[in-house]
Amino acid sequence: MRKERLETQLIYITVAIFFIVFLFAPLFILLMNSVKTGHGIGFSNYVSIIYGQDILIAIKNSIYVSALTALITTILAFILAYAVNCTNIYKAIKEIIKIGIVLPMLLPTITYGFAIIYSFGKQGLLTQLFGRELFQIYGFNGLLMGYVIYTLPSAFLLIDNSFGYIDKKFIIVSTLMGDGFFRSFTNTILRPLVGTLGGAFVIAFILSFTDFGIPASVGGTYSVVATQLYQVMLGAIPNFNSGSAIAMIMLIPAIFGVLFLNYLGKFNFHYDKFTNIEIIKNRMRDVYLASISMTTILSIMLIFLVMFITPFVKNFPYDMSFTTSFFKDTFFSSSIVDVYENSLFVAVVSALLGTALCYSAAIINVRTQMSKHMKLSIDVFSMVTNTVPGMVLGLAYLLLFNNSDLKGTFFIIIICNIVHFFTTPYLMAKNSLSKMNPSWEITGELMGDTWIHTIIRVIIPNSISTLVEMFGYYFINSMVTISAVIFLVTARTSVVTSKIKELQHFANFNEIFVLSILIFLTNIAMKIFSTFLHKKLSLMNQRG
Repeated sequence: MRKERLETQLIYITVAIFFIVFLFAPLFILLMNSVKTGHGIGFSNYVSIIYGQDILIAIKNSIYVSALTALITTILAFILAYAVNCTNIYKAIKEIIKIGIVLPMLLPTITYGFAIIYSFGKQGLLTQLFGRELFQIYGFNGLLMGYVIYTLPSAFLLIDNSFGYIDKKFIIVSTLMGDGFFRSFTNTILRPLVGTLGGAFVIAFILSFTDFGIPASVGGTYSVVATQLYQVMLGAIPNFNSGSAIAMIMLIPAIFGVLFLNYLGKFNFHYDKFTNIEIIKNRMRDVYLASISMTTILSIMLIFLVMFITPFVKNFPYDMSFTTSFFKDTFFSSSIVDVYENSLFVAVVSALLGTALCYSAAIINVRTQMSKHMKLSIDVFSMVTNTVPGMVLGLAYLLLFNNSDLKGTFFIIIICNIVHFFTTPYLMAKNSLSKMNPSWEITGELMGDTWIHTIIRVIIPNSISTLVEMFGYYFINSMVTISAVIFLVTARTSVVTSKIKELQHFANFNEIFVLSILIFLTNIAMKIFSTFLHKKLSLMNQRG
């Protein structure tokens, strides 16, 4: 027991120091910069923001488009999740919905905007199919469409997961008691999901409010907070103090969002057991919901289809002759190969170190007798990382490490990714470890094993599937992120997403789409690998 305490204390101290140095210290520096003025400490940076029309308009625009996005996304995600869980739609169609909805997550958000431009612009693919330009794509319309596509997978996964915990037996009971459709639907489906639907709205709002990739590509003259922050920090006349104040303001919706999520937790229902029942037959309902779901999936696929056509024709849409020259030029370009290698390196190392950190934090939280205060502090680290947007974290790192040897290194990009994506893998590990037999450590001690030996020989082998999922999550998100790294990359450490942003200035969309396909295929390969490994390990565990 003494050795366990020593080992867990060492792990806890390491985790705590990591977050003090790479999370709280950068945020503190950001806060200090936001109140630093030419005459000392004060709030003039915030006052200038309040009286500055440009920033106020950007904040108002961000709130408006993010709120509308969250509303549309939550309704659409609910319909899709309902179609998957509460209808008799063919199983193949349900699988298409589940796979199709998450595919955009494998692409950087900056690519969404370019795909929308090439689909709905004046010479866009869908514009030609419909014979006319459907709407003005730059600005509000483009942002709304991009944000909905971006936030729909996260909202769907959240609601779909909650549907698995609804006991559908009550739908039958409600019908037998003579309830009408709306009464039955409200009492058996909507009420148990109130907390989840609120959570989906909050997540969609925060993701939209803090995203940089979509407004950078299709925002046009419609100003939002993320683009304002980028212009203030990296514009013609950088202003670090005003930028810090804007970044602090970006934290406010996220903080309220987390508090609101905790409040919504009170509305969650808990069933003692779940009954597998046959869904009531209703052909009209199935056809209607299948049509809406497949239309949504096909619309998303159609928008991204242009990304796979443009690089294979000579001059889209004027000369549609097939060519592979853009791919050859890209792959034989040493600068592109270097950038891709940089991205792979950053993603792999972020995934390895991030998984190790999350798993270590979860294991001392769940599998030890550590004090409640210490366990709570790790949960606080997780909550704070979940609150801080990627752009704010990246800016805080820029300010803290600007005059140090870490500036412009891969190390700082990797650390930023590890901190930024910490929450989800940590919760994955925590959930997995809490489901294991709590007496394994005692059994190991009785057999003469130390705590660390029991962890290595028993706990980790039983967590391999979760570790693979955690690695995949870190890898894919590190490959597609741009918000977290846009302030940290240099010419030497440039990654694929920042290269896409750079190519935008030269209107080199063929290379942009080639690089996007490269990221997409890399992430697909990682997804297939992790799914295959997960299934194989699950089968091995079942056999014994």
